[in-house]
Amino acid sequence: MIQITESASQELLNNLNEEGLSKDTHNLKVGVESGGCSGLQYFMEFSQKENNTNGDIIVQTDTIDVLIDKRSVLYLAGTELHYSSGLNGKGFEWKNPNASRTCGCGESFSL
Repeated sequence: MIQITESASQELLNNLNEEGLSKDTHNLKVGVESGGCSGLQYFMEFSQKENNTNGDIIVQTDTIDVLIDKRSVLYLAGTELHYSSGLNGKGFEWKNPNASRTCGCGESFSL
């Protein structure tokens, strides 16, 4: 469904800890919404696990559970979340095989 690279997993855990949250009580909610320069954009946020009652899909990973917005499942099938740091690092970046076009920042796409 969705793959998260090791570097992205570690950065997600760092962000979770910086916000004073725990992977035992929170997961990463991801999805797609209208917007961005290519028409669709990704969103990510930490969500309390007790709020997972609206039909969203849960994907368990080694580091953090991922909650996929039920309206976004088809857009995100086969997608990988990467994290890059360093001088030319972009932060989190989505690699989506379903996208026919992406913007330069990698945060929006079209089908």
